Amino acid sequence: MHIEKYDADRNALLELFALADDSRTQIASYIGRGEVLVVRDGREIVGHLQIVETDDVHVFELKSMAVSEPRQGQGIGRRLVEAAITLCRQRNGRRLIVSTAAADTGNLRFYQRQGFRMYRIVQDAFGPATGYPADALVDGIPLRDQVLLELDLTR
Repeated sequence: MHIEKYDADRNALLELFALADDSRTQIASYIGRGEVLVVRDGREIVGHLQIVETDDVHVFELKSMAVSEPRQGQGIGRRLVEAAITLCRQRNGRRLIVSTAAADTGNLRFYQRQGFRMYRIVQDAFGPATGYPADALVDGIPLRDQVLLELDLTR
């Protein structure tokens, strides 16, 4: 397996983007932004990570990341985050931010294990106005609030 920059048509990665985000409306708004890294196992792409610049030149956002379901739990996500951290540091990044649903306790655990810390909650970020079903659940928890996490890249 190896990680590489992805320069081809991102619509070919739509299935992975949909694993990371339940809103096609949201995916369409950012799929073309920033840079995408992919993990290949032979010719097969088994994971992706998208990094976008923010309004602050020293802050990058991990906008989308997913690993194909059969390959989850094998350290692929951790390797993608490590590659993103390296990329952001090479570009003089000082902070890497990511957001996830408060209901997605698996993602919250994953990012905290990678060193991210919570810094903000946005209530009612997920709903029909942002392209998510009103009755969406994550592991039986209503999908409503968004948690923002950050990683200090200067350490």
